[in-house]
Amino acid sequence: MPSVLPDWPDAATHAAGPVETNALQWETAPCPLCGSRRWSPVLTAPDPEGTDAELVFSVVRCCRCGLCFTNPRPTLRSIGHFYPAGYGPHVQVGLSASRRRRARWWTRLPAWLRSGCPERRGFPVFGRGRLLDVGCGGGAFLHRMHLQGWRVTGLDLSAAVVARIRAELGLEALAGTLPHPQLEPEGFDLITMWMSLEHMHRPRRVLEEVRRLLAPGGRLVVCVPNLHSVLFRWFGTHWFCLELPRHLVHFTPATLAHLLVGTGFEPQRFRAVAQSHWVRQSARLACRRGSARPWQRLLQHKLPSRLVAACSRLVGRADAMLVVALRRDRMA
Repeated sequence: MPSVLPDWPDAATHAAGPVETNALQWETAPCPLCGSRRWSPVLTAPDPEGTDAELVFSVVRCCRCGLCFTNPRPTLRSIGHFYPAGYGPHVQVGLSASRRRRARWWTRLPAWLRSGCPERRGFPVFGRGRLLDVGCGGGAFLHRMHLQGWRVTGLDLSAAVVARIRAELGLEALAGTLPHPQLEPEGFDLITMWMSLEHMHRPRRVLEEVRRLLAPGGRLVVCVPNLHSVLFRWFGTHWFCLELPRHLVHFTPATLAHLLVGTGFEPQRFRAVAQSHWVRQSARLACRRGSARPWQRLLQHKLPSRLVAACSRLVGRADAMLVVALRRDRMA
């Protein structure tokens, strides 16, 4: 039976999950997509980073629109507790030396050859436009796009990472989230969100602000984990891209398209994104928790993980999905 949530945001939690502590604050959320307060349970799982081994987090599915989301969840003030100092996206600032060389090499190719690369169709990699990367992490993407001619700005919740991007790369970066007072309306031609939208407490509000910041005809590129992934079906609570409680929203192609259309965007194309190391991480997590099947143990190794990643991409059910969307001039 689905649960019915009382009024937001002062309600006590009805989901199986963490309880209030002196150090952390929790909130029970309505559906981030449609606002419904009716949901059904999907799964419970601990934090794979092990920040609080005794805590178990719940994922629920909205009974109206089908969106899955973490509920209850840490408040915006408390979520930083679950990002440890060695959190992967924040470790390295900028590109490695080999990737810098590769980025510069790309800029020397003829334009007709660059535009023919399948990885870049529909995604304006080369240009002289204005780019905002929301959830920029260590700034590797910012660095690459800067080398390829874009005027770049990064935005990240971690003030320490932003300070390092400014100091070590000399690039413009801001600490905080959207909306941000230093960002001007219609100030960007391209806004990117690489594995960041799923971390947002209010994804609808964030995308509405993204639309406001895009110039007419501007593009949004979003990459998020795909709950429709074959790897999620295989690994369940051990799926690496679940990453509770940092991932607050768990999208499928249908729910992501619904959110984009509802916030003033026109999705142009969806593309499956697969990484073999994500497959290996899921297998290692299952082994570490002592519940891996023999065939899952095999996926800890490079060759089988690469085969699975390639096949998941071919059938359109990889661990992540990338969407290129145009800003509509008028809201639907």
